Amino acid sequence: MKKIFVMFVSFVLILGFSSISTGVAEAKEKVVTYKNCTELNKVYKGGVARSSSVKNKGGKTKYKPFVSEALYDANKKSDRDKDLIACER
Repeated sequence: MKKIFVMFVSFVLILGFSSISTGVAEAKEKVVTYKNCTELNKVYKGGVARSSSVKNKGGKTKYKPFVSEALYDANKKSDRDKDLIACER
């Protein structure tokens, strides 16, 4: 009986800590709208991509873009060639 109780408490604690840590990770990503590509590239050298599967239409780039759907959506105006990568370099 004691083993079952210890296993149950352990399971509840593990489940509780895992849900707390995912909530912190989601709240960490702060979405910022940048004034222009110069400002965005100071923080994200390769620009911001909407997803990891998008391809650059503009040719070869120097840096790999940071992937964030929310950040891309906030800075969509900076994607001139509409390839779902804002301010790629």
